[in-house]
Amino acid sequence: MTVHCDVLIAGGGPAGLAAAIALRQRGANVLVVDGQQPPIDKACGEGLMPDCRQALAQLGVDLEARHGAEFAGIQFADEAARVSARFPHGAGLGVRRTVLHQALLEHAAAVGVRMVWKTPVVFEGPTVRVGDAHCRYRWLIGADGQASRVRRWADLEDARTRSRRFAFREHYQIAPWSSFVEIHWSAVGQAYVTPTGPDEICVSAITRQAGVRLEEIIASLPTLRDKLADAAATSRERGAVTLTRRLRRVTRGHVALIGDASGSVDSITGEGLALGFRQAILLAESLDAGGLELYKARHGTTLALPQRMAAAMLLLDRFPGLRRGAIPALAARPELFQRLLAVHVGEQTLEQFVLRHGAELGWLLLAQTQRAAHSV
Repeated sequence: MTVHCDVLIAGGGPAGLAAAIALRQRGANVLVVDGQQPPIDKACGEGLMPDCRQALAQLGVDLEARHGAEFAGIQFADEAARVSARFPHGAGLGVRRTVLHQALLEHAAAVGVRMVWKTPVVFEGPTVRVGDAHCRYRWLIGADGQASRVRRWADLEDARTRSRRFAFREHYQIAPWSSFVEIHWSAVGQAYVTPTGPDEICVSAITRQAGVRLEEIIASLPTLRDKLADAAATSRERGAVTLTRRLRRVTRGHVALIGDASGSVDSITGEGLALGFRQAILLAESLDAGGLELYKARHGTTLALPQRMAAAMLLLDRFPGLRRGAIPALAARPELFQRLLAVHVGEQTLEQFVLRHGAELGWLLLAQTQRAAHSV
């Protein structure tokens, strides 16, 4: 038996479904295949930034406040200071990963994407099988995550990994106490708190230290620990490895990679889902133009800013003295944090920020770091 399609997508997570929807919008015959049963859950901070919601809206998926809980911006906090910034436009949305996946699944079905679940894609030399059927396709898209089998099969494994950390996630039954996503910093790691409903929050934690778990990270943050003391867990703890990784190539012949299979950023940025959605739109535009040249040329651009922001935040994790200076420095000039957030969500370029405020932030950071060092 043989199945035919224009585009075979291996992986039915958010990136794979987003690519399928974007391609169907342009008339492609798309088949999505995944070995799991939807809706698919995984460790995820579950916060969608305004730019991520905009990308989803381009795909025809309009998630509203009723799907989760909106948030107004981002707050950094450590033992010495805290600083908040609102998004320049729009609001973010905290939404359960399963709710997001179900919304994408329903929209994909509505626009005519064919989907096969609980069935792996099997690679046998040059042959690709879907279950017991041989598959004939024009394009093969690997949307099968960090451990991508498509990437191995297509010999696209050459990559540089810039950071590797451990991430955990759990939900708690408690009304959100802030209109911001809070990122708490300690010597053990970071925990970020995202509202996901009127009576629920998602707590995600990230650490460089192997063997440290979510409970230990929360215990290192007295403010967060006290707030959660009487809150019941509403999900089981999930864990994952979070990477900042860039591949040398993301295409070969008629194969392309998308989402985490094509490179990734540390989860602290909150940009993983947005990257997959933007890449899906770019991939559809490229194939509609006749090939993968456009995708190959611009894919690196989708990763550039998030990876720079990840590098900056990982410096705060790696060097506590720098963090003890940086957060009070931003608290002293919250408008700088506001402008950095505008860069993060694509409202301003990093080059514009550095040109206008780089020297000022540098001197302020130096002064606060020296002050913090003298107080230790």
